[in-house]
Amino acid sequence: MSIFQLTQTIQIMPSLPTRSSRRPSQPMLPGLEPEIEVKPKISNRQIAEVLSGIADLIEAQNGNPYRIQAYRNAARGVLELSEPVADILARNEEPTIPGVGERLRTRIRELAQSGTMTFQNGLCMPALPAGVRALMNIEHVGPYTAIRLYEELSIDSPEKLFRAAQQQRIRQLAGFGARSEERLKEAALHLLGKKTSHQPLGGAA
Repeated sequence: MSIFQLTQTIQIMPSLPTRSSRRPSQPMLPGLEPEIEVKPKISNRQIAEVLSGIADLIEAQNGNPYRIQAYRNAARGVLELSEPVADILARNEEPTIPGVGERLRTRIRELAQSGTMTFQNGLCMPALPAGVRALMNIEHVGPYTAIRLYEELSIDSPEKLFRAAQQQRIRQLAGFGARSEERLKEAALHLLGKKTSHQPLGGAA
């Protein structure tokens, strides 16, 4: 199944230059020529703030916890560097940040050198199958959990989730256990109970 990903580009905005008043054009005195504008250097704090913000965004979307932790570890690692990432890259060296993979190092390099970084923001919800969206109505089921249940166990409704938990099929998936299976079972039962309580009684006038 093909799931679309949304991408987002983050840009670190430089400080606005001070606006000078217009003056009549006149010859410049020696030594008073306009200074060459120097591109502002991206600080480690700015990089860390972006990485930490992305981690918060992914967490708010119930995203992969390992990805969330990776961005937070990278933010801490950047802050602990003894010199700016931009200076290290200018020497054609790589900053030493423990636990950071190649993909995230590329993102940090992009951010330090250009001030922008493009990353996968999350799932495009309208592109998800109806069954996945139905599972996301259940407590404790985020988009990635719903996709796994849908793809690996063909679960596309609270009823099927409840039955799969009764049959102890969910605990067989990597990353799930008896406790998480029981929690999903209770959440599915709770949602099914709410649906039943809102249905009109048959034959009522």
